[in-house]
Amino acid sequence: MLLRKHLIGLKIKNIYSIDLERIIFIDLENNENPNKPIMKKLIIELMGKHSNIILTDNNNIIIDSIRHTSTEDNSNRDIYPTCKYIFPESHKYSFLELKDFEDFYLKIEPYLTENIVNQADKIDNLDISNFNIDKIIADTFNGISLTFVQNIIKELNITELSKETLKLIFDEINKTLNCSNLTIQVNTNKKDYYLSISNEDTPPFNINYLLDSFYQEKEDVELFKNYKNSILNLILATLKKYQKRMINIDKKLTECDDRDKYKLYGELITANLYKIPNKNIEKIDVQNYYNNNEILSIPLDKKYTPSYNAKRYFKKYSKLKNALDIVNIQKKETIQDIEYIESVIYELDTAKTLEDIEEIYEEISENSIFADKLKFKKENKKKNKKAKQLTKNKLASFNPLKYVISGYTILVGRNNKENDYLTCKYANKNDIWFHTKEIPGSHVILKTNPNELVTEDILIEAAKLAAKHSKAKNSSKIPVDYCKVSFVKKPNGSKPGYVIYSNNKTIYV
Repeated sequence: MLLRKHLIGLKIKNIYSIDLERIIFIDLENNENPNKPIMKKLIIELMGKHSNIILTDNNNIIIDSIRHTSTEDNSNRDIYPTCKYIFPESHKYSFLELKDFEDFYLKIEPYLTENIVNQADKIDNLDISNFNIDKIIADTFNGISLTFVQNIIKELNITELSKETLKLIFDEINKTLNCSNLTIQVNTNKKDYYLSISNEDTPPFNINYLLDSFYQEKEDVELFKNYKNSILNLILATLKKYQKRMINIDKKLTECDDRDKYKLYGELITANLYKIPNKNIEKIDVQNYYNNNEILSIPLDKKYTPSYNAKRYFKKYSKLKNALDIVNIQKKETIQDIEYIESVIYELDTAKTLEDIEEIYEEISENSIFADKLKFKKENKKKNKKAKQLTKNKLASFNPLKYVISGYTILVGRNNKENDYLTCKYANKNDIWFHTKEIPGSHVILKTNPNELVTEDILIEAAKLAAKHSKAKNSSKIPVDYCKVSFVKKPNGSKPGYVIYSNNKTIYV
């Protein structure tokens, strides 16, 4: 609104930058009244997190800006209304003001010498990678990026440092800065871009398209990372909860180990009641007829009589005996839950796209394990949003990884739901199923023809894929179980991806 108020009716007279700084000046003017022309200046500073847009009048007095800064807040400039605009200071040299190569060399020589002294123990030859020359040039001169210098070194195929190679770099920078036929290149890691001289093989570029594409990809990567981390935090919180439950179960099982001791106490107290005084005492010493009549000291609760203490010990024994069966079932279920959560963590670790994470989120949304960590809204109920179905007629969400080795097709599931469908519905009973032994990983299906003898080499290749798509992918000698699909069963009500199997063999890869 402020720009609309001040700039409507003005015309752009000039657009320029100073030196090689990432600052754009746009001069605007209205000459309708020759005696009193209106002049404004829009200054766009492109400095990462310190970027700003500043509007000034013809005297360089700031009218307003997107970001206000003050020297009182440890900023190096005052930028707020009524202040005079000050060009940002820089400790770097201007490359455009260099007289010749000798001037260039004098500017970088102190930093080069300092780098050699600091890394004397590491620099044992003239390999240019040992001298950080790209960083030295980028840190010494305005507007020269690290990626730009790295590309020049690569294009010129410079491998050793000398005054001659430095002159080649200097000349190429000058040539690029003075050339009007330039193009934009994205570096190999696709995290930055740089200017280079266009040639016949380089297609004409649309700068808007390249910038849109670059930042769209950057935004997608950031979105993917944030989405992945938020779901990972949710899963790790659930895993921590179940690991804590496992600790409590183990404590309870340790208590249950003492159940026979309480039964013995009750029996010995009952057997010796005739000679125990009928009064409240802290302990009694009796002969343990189960252990060669060795004297055993039994603690008693002073609040109760000996006979009632015996009843309490029998009751405690009975309670622990019953608890043992329940706790063992709980332990088995908790182990399965932890294994399932770890398999989801593995899925998330191997996810490559937002669609992969969406499918993982859909999977955990349908599982009660994560219910207390997920915030459901009423409008997100199943009746309003149907989940993707995995059916042979609708394979929209069934897209396993596919490998073809020596004419054999091998399919690898990308997540637990896909593992279930791949093994239990898609595969034929004569196909061969692979999975890392007791290690979270993908289900792998080797497609076979009836009555066909599969060679050991193919079995090993399929086992290698199972190992590669598992949590143990960076280990060696990974055990991989395999059997016919007909021997793989999925228990009713079991977690996604969980199966039981028999008639299996094991390959170490």
